[in-house]
Amino acid sequence: MSALPPDYLLQRLHAAGQSHLLRFWDELSAAGQSQLIAQLEQIDFELIAGLIGGADDKPDFADLAARAAAPPAVCSDGTGAAWAPADARQAGEQALAAGRVGVVIVAGGQGTRLGFDQPKGMFPIGPVSGRTLFEFFADALQAASARYGVRIPLYLMTSPLTHADTLRYWSERRYLGLPPEDVRIFCQGTMPAVDASSGKLLLAAKDSLALSPDGHGGTVAALAKSGCFDDAQARGVDLLSYIQVDNPLVALCDANLIGHHLMSGSEMTTQVVRKRYAEEKVGNVVLVDGKVRIIEYSDLPAAAAAARGVDGGLKLWAGNIAVHVMDVPFLRRAAAAVDALPFHRASKVVPYVDEAGQEIRPEQPNAIKFERFIFDLLPWAENAFVVEVEPEEAFAPVKNADGAAHDTPAQARAAISRLHRHWLAAAGVAVADGVQVEVNPRFASSAEELAGKVSVGQRVTADRYFAPEAGGE
Repeated sequence: MSALPPDYLLQRLHAAGQSHLLRFWDELSAAGQSQLIAQLEQIDFELIAGLIGGADDKPDFADLAARAAAPPAVCSDGTGAAWAPADARQAGEQALAAGRVGVVIVAGGQGTRLGFDQPKGMFPIGPVSGRTLFEFFADALQAASARYGVRIPLYLMTSPLTHADTLRYWSERRYLGLPPEDVRIFCQGTMPAVDASSGKLLLAAKDSLALSPDGHGGTVAALAKSGCFDDAQARGVDLLSYIQVDNPLVALCDANLIGHHLMSGSEMTTQVVRKRYAEEKVGNVVLVDGKVRIIEYSDLPAAAAAARGVDGGLKLWAGNIAVHVMDVPFLRRAAAAVDALPFHRASKVVPYVDEAGQEIRPEQPNAIKFERFIFDLLPWAENAFVVEVEPEEAFAPVKNADGAAHDTPAQARAAISRLHRHWLAAAGVAVADGVQVEVNPRFASSAEELAGKVSVGQRVTADRYFAPEAGGE
């Protein structure tokens, strides 16, 4: 053990009023001291001081909502844009075939709320196959790469909680059929938890800060720090398709979405679903003062949520589903800007070590956590645009354990089977009532593609997985 902490660190902590973080220094092993130093060196104490002092103050959402209108958008029926849906699809397919598109999957969450003590991407979700969420997206990426004759890179972001397990999972399974050099797994950053009453940073242990992931908005900084932007540039990739790992129904590398992004001249395009009712718990994508932005459901006044347009539908109708297409140069610019992504504060229960070195597990929120949200980039983007999709085709998030009212594995599996049943019906295949079906995207990624792989008049009377190896039979 070293006798004293480094002078530069003592000075930084003293200036920041955080000297208490070294109170157990003399009790630590050399490894413990090294770990604590490494964590402290990553902390921007000036930033933390500003956040504690209110630099993350919320805007006046009531005022924003009063000025909000529906965003510039193309609806699911193709209306709302100055170009034809077919032209958009062609533009998207050309971009994919030219190798301009890469994929970002945010996979930092544990499956705790699902009763699954592993990274959420390892959760089995296939209604017949039992494929994991990671396998769903790896299969979709292989299918898209084969369809367009290109290698599409995958940038997979983990968190400190999921990083090691995720690396092991992909490595042991030979990268799920993808070329290893096309899969870059990187870890997002962290932010320290702050005691709500004193503004002091909390220790999770004598040799460790209480740290938590910095939110999905941390994707931008993590892409830059990990070299993913440089990798994309070297490959000629200038568009990134962004999704979160908990939505198995999302259309990965969606040519329609990419095409609308290109046709609109947008730097960031967001896929949305139409809200089913006024106070549905989704982020509201709106236009305020010429800029697209999101107002969270918890920040939207009831009157604004219930407001109706001239057509009788909800005025603020566009619900965020965390699916985006973004230009790489735009993301590089955002990564270099200090204020492109503001921090948001959340009151949380955070276990900590007290002055006597005892672990305290509060029952009520005691700390403030700070995180960034990727959708806060929307006001920074030129010509930000919105594309509506039907929820039954693209949105079945897996967030809560079975038995909850919404977003459960059972509901997601049913949605997958229901969509594939519709594909089969369109292809002239009858599926008996109560039968589960599942189509691997390497077999077919759409009703049109499926029609060329099955026989008209075919009948499915038992659960069936249409896998490429089995020919779907």
